[in-house]
Amino acid sequence: MACMVDFALALARFVIVFSPMQILENVPLAPLTTLQVGGPARYFCKATSIGEVEEAVRFSKARSLPLFVLGGGSNLVVADAGWPGLVVHVAITGIDERSGDGAAIFEVGAGEDWDFFVAHAVARNCAGIECLSGIPGSVGGTPVQNVGAYGQEVSETIESVQALDLRDGQVRELCNEACGFAYRTSIFNTTERGRFIILRVTYRLTPRGEPRIAYADLKKEFAERTSIPSLAEVREAARRIRLSKAMLIVPGDEDCRSAGSFFKNPVVSLEQFADLEQRAATRNLRVPAYSAPGAQKKISAAWLVEHSGFAKGYGDGPAGISRKHSLALVNRGQASAADIVALKTRIQQAVEETWGIKLEPEPVFVGF
Repeated sequence: MACMVDFALALARFVIVFSPMQILENVPLAPLTTLQVGGPARYFCKATSIGEVEEAVRFSKARSLPLFVLGGGSNLVVADAGWPGLVVHVAITGIDERSGDGAAIFEVGAGEDWDFFVAHAVARNCAGIECLSGIPGSVGGTPVQNVGAYGQEVSETIESVQALDLRDGQVRELCNEACGFAYRTSIFNTTERGRFIILRVTYRLTPRGEPRIAYADLKKEFAERTSIPSLAEVREAARRIRLSKAMLIVPGDEDCRSAGSFFKNPVVSLEQFADLEQRAATRNLRVPAYSAPGAQKKISAAWLVEHSGFAKGYGDGPAGISRKHSLALVNRGQASAADIVALKTRIQQAVEETWGIKLEPEPVFVGF
């Protein structure tokens, strides 16, 4: 038995050294995330093709290693202890375009930079994702969270998702409906979390379509315009708005050292909303709310945070709140993952005590 174990270890070392896809050991993960906190990955690899993703899965199964898939690192909080298994950085790139039923179909590698793809689509004069400009991360992460901003969500344009099914090792094509999209969710982060590795995403955009100007700040940007702005103008406006809120990555700006909006806007029943309004009335406040599907109300998480004692710029320690955006928890330079989580918990407790609502985090927590 001892000889069999030794042979297995020797074979594993052979795989690490001689595999066409290099498997690295003890790789720091913090520099690969926008929040820049967290420990190392026990094993790490960069997969640039479907074959390499499959090879990485085989490696993890052979060693019984937990597997985590890393995209652009923009929506992650990595534990200080790191990840005890294999981290696969999916780096499949490429943008293929074709026409179909009057639409422009773009098949995009999961490792492609999201904002690069948005810029590409806008340059091709194709509408549908222009308001999502400036969002950090990779294409493969957009279906997971059903990424949305400024009046658009990717679920409106995603036609299908190609993914590796870890249950049987088959590559599958999931149509839009099969992805189970809802507000900031999909099957990939709810009912089927951990089952699929996204490889490519297909988007259906509108050639020569008009930009969507539904978000208040975008409307303000173009309030004095008598003509319809171009897709390029809307893209630049969205980027300016994100910059003003420190949601556009700017090297050296600690207010941008975040995981984006840390809390989802809660969706509540009419009964819950009535209770919330009563609580607000005792403080002479009015709750900003928006209609949501199913006779529900969507509440501003930023408003709840700010009216629970956490203003923009809160905190003088290593973890705080952005000076420009009350939903962005930031690493001021030396924060640990524990610091970020402690601040998250304080905010959640205060909001629940004050308003009776438990805020749900948006980022993915890795290694906790």
